[in-house]
Amino acid sequence: MKKKIITAIAAFSFLALGVSCTDSFVDRDPVYSIDGENYFNSENDYNQALIGAYDLLQSSYINVLMGEIASDNTLAGGESATDVPGFVQVDQMSHTPVNAQLKNLWDWMFAGVNRASYILEFKDKTDFEGKEKVIAQARFLRAYYHFELVKWFGGIPLKGDARFVLGDETKIPRSSKEEVYAVIESDLQYAIENLDPNERIPGRVTVGAARALLGKAYLYQGKYQQAADMLETVIQSGKYSLIQDYSTLFENNNENNAESVFEVQYTDAEGGSFTCLQCAEGNVAVGFNGPRGYSGPLFESGYSFNVPTQEAYDAFEPGDNRRDIAILNIVQFAEENPGTTYGTGYQHTGFFNRKYIPRKGDANLPDVNLTNPNNYRAIRYADVLLMAAEAFNKIGNDAKAAAYLNLVRARAFGDNNHNVTATGAALGDLIWKERRVELVGEGHRFFDLVRTGRGREIPNFVEGKNELFPIPYEEMQFSNGNWKQNPGYN
Repeated sequence: MKKKIITAIAAFSFLALGVSCTDSFVDRDPVYSIDGENYFNSENDYNQALIGAYDLLQSSYINVLMGEIASDNTLAGGESATDVPGFVQVDQMSHTPVNAQLKNLWDWMFAGVNRASYILEFKDKTDFEGKEKVIAQARFLRAYYHFELVKWFGGIPLKGDARFVLGDETKIPRSSKEEVYAVIESDLQYAIENLDPNERIPGRVTVGAARALLGKAYLYQGKYQQAADMLETVIQSGKYSLIQDYSTLFENNNENNAESVFEVQYTDAEGGSFTCLQCAEGNVAVGFNGPRGYSGPLFESGYSFNVPTQEAYDAFEPGDNRRDIAILNIVQFAEENPGTTYGTGYQHTGFFNRKYIPRKGDANLPDVNLTNPNNYRAIRYADVLLMAAEAFNKIGNDAKAAAYLNLVRARAFGDNNHNVTATGAALGDLIWKERRVELVGEGHRFFDLVRTGRGREIPNFVEGKNELFPIPYEEMQFSNGNWKQNPGYN
């Protein structure tokens, strides 16, 4: 595996623990150093390494962007067709193994795997009270990164509880998707059994998050009974509920709320740069989604990527209160707010992802387009309800499936007059349609289409090929023939 990925763990915060400098040089014999083999000597060391494993979650903004762009929900957008060619290629399903954005996604998610595995490699080195909770968080995080990788690329290399080192790429084969999912399931089962049931720190992994991710992993594999059972434990826990005012759900003052099962934390107080987007502590996707050249109330300007299509806008039923909260109709908004101006970028549709565009009043230090504080709601309770509805429908419990679907619809319409009573395949289709309008703009659409055999609904989608993305060219070269490329990308 590429050396850059292997050594990425060096970037996180515990490197700041080095000896402080003075005005004079001091000879030391031996020279003081910190490396993997002489670290993990205290509880603080484990916690600092855990912060490093969490930190790569922030780079998953690119997964969210491309999960929409790859689907029929949005177009690539941007300034021009050459602004970010990788986005345009994914949008048009013309991507190849040479794609900078897919390479970033591979690198950053594998860096997350390696940081979590770093902790697990040394899990037995030092004992302290509560260590199993640290290990449980590391296992959840590794499962999360593995899940992202298997969704995008299929089978990937696995090394157990150890870091990848230079040379592994020529020796360790790609595991099958089934083997990757088995590791994900094992890690999440450990997390469920050992996480702090009373975790209160925002952004930290909870038992509910582990159960929800495990239920999702079961659903993606078609293990519907296991998915139904696991997601039901989240619902019956009583720890989560729908935020009744959908218009507030994605605002910065309503983060880590009762609907949040797992949320990636961002801040506007510390920025990144285009030379290191994965270093940004703000949500890069938000600035990328914003209206180009915007001037007016409520919002800030952005780069006009990831623009919703007319089809996505029209997917909402009349009376659905979610549409104008999820998708900003800039023409209508400008008419209602005189003096509002905006530019038009590539593939301009007149629509923007309102859930994740810049808001006025944020500090955005130092760059308004790279340090937005909008947390990513990675797993919402509404998603859990709809996943559970799908799983229960698949195993023939339509009463429960409809009940969970109708909870989501009652919030969307503000009444029970839009409840559904269908059963069987007809109910399954309604659940499917509900997932699109409830979760539009949140990065799930492409994978929902693929896992349900509906990929052909995506323009230019080639069945038997575009269900997966290609392993980056550089990685295939490094493997020196050890890995086979995904079908259709040779």
